[in-house]
Amino acid sequence: MVFDLGRIEELLDVLGSPQRAYPAIHLTGTNGKTSTARMIDSLFRAFGLHTGRYTSPHLETVRERISLDGEPVSEERFISVYREVAPLARLIDERSDEPLTYFDMTTALAFATFADAPVDVAVIEVGLGGAEDSTNVLGAGVCVITPIGLDHTEWLGDTIGDIALAKSGIIHKGATVISATQPEEAAQPILERCAEVGATIAREGGEFGVLRRAVAVGGQVLSLQGLGGVYDNVFIPLHGAHQAQNAALALAAVEAFLGAGAARQLDVETVREGFAVADSPGRLERVRSAPTILLDGAHNPHGMAATVNALQEEFAFSRLVALVGVLEDKDASSLLELLEPVVDVVVVTQNTSPRAMPVAELAELATEIFGPDRVEVAPELPDAIEAAVALAESDVQGELSGVGVLVTGSVVTVADARRLLKR
Repeated sequence: MVFDLGRIEELLDVLGSPQRAYPAIHLTGTNGKTSTARMIDSLFRAFGLHTGRYTSPHLETVRERISLDGEPVSEERFISVYREVAPLARLIDERSDEPLTYFDMTTALAFATFADAPVDVAVIEVGLGGAEDSTNVLGAGVCVITPIGLDHTEWLGDTIGDIALAKSGIIHKGATVISATQPEEAAQPILERCAEVGATIAREGGEFGVLRRAVAVGGQVLSLQGLGGVYDNVFIPLHGAHQAQNAALALAAVEAFLGAGAARQLDVETVREGFAVADSPGRLERVRSAPTILLDGAHNPHGMAATVNALQEEFAFSRLVALVGVLEDKDASSLLELLEPVVDVVVVTQNTSPRAMPVAELAELATEIFGPDRVEVAPELPDAIEAAVALAESDVQGELSGVGVLVTGSVVTVADARRLLKR
């Protein structure tokens, strides 16, 4: 990939700058972006706004990346917008040394779709980093930075400070920044960028945050400190402390966008309604029962640590089998080390991505961490699912309610499994 905003800027110019047709909230960070974007979208719709949401990657269809009012764009609209954009994209390619990327194209399609709809607000997630990401043509008035950790180091830098510097590039003049709690080396570049461009920052643990959370059937109940006041008895149908944190970020972002703050609080009942219907497919998503099968796209150590914490806190499995498939450029050893204390057996497999880690290589790493007696190898995912279910059910007497299978390691692995398992 050649990072150059010139090509996407040129394409958007010839399209009439569709990204200027609506205000936007722009999200970056290492983990939690999509879940937070989906909660922001849900809250806006509860308040009666027409929304556009652009997230990545997708699980089943590219249309998931471009959502209108919470639903993937229709095939007809997707094709119609593509036919408008494609000839102009070809012209840009013909006079450029480097062609537009896949992500450039989906970004342009999203921005054009939202302008045509039209939407009242767009919720836009970066693809990679921030400063040089194709989405960084928005100059959004509200920016959200989810927790920053090590990922995509080959593109963004080897340290958390370097990664934070790249991600802080989405902060533009006069913006309001909603930031999760960050490691000190990530916080410094963010604060420096805010000072440089005259942005205002609200930080988790200071201006907003999670006051209390309690596990509930199908999710959790939260008390959230927002920018405008306290929002009690907020149910979200999502699991884990990380999703509570994402909810606090989403609420603060919506408050900032709608002008709530010290002098005004959003309607609490509407906030509850918005959160109650939020979802995040592929994030500790239950797709089967007896045995329980959970899908979770954790693919870096920071994300896997959050998943493991949620498993320990909110699920009482007597026996848990992990089915793991990862991409070759990921830290597979760290993912497996985090899983080892909480799972009984691991089944390693290979997903359909051309970047997938070969199953033999993953099996070798797993054997070093789990020992040979706790590792099963199944190169094909259907066989891996069958093996994981059989292993979960083995040595169990009577009810299967306490046994489970966790499919994890990559969004691609989750997407592959979801196609097989989701009714």
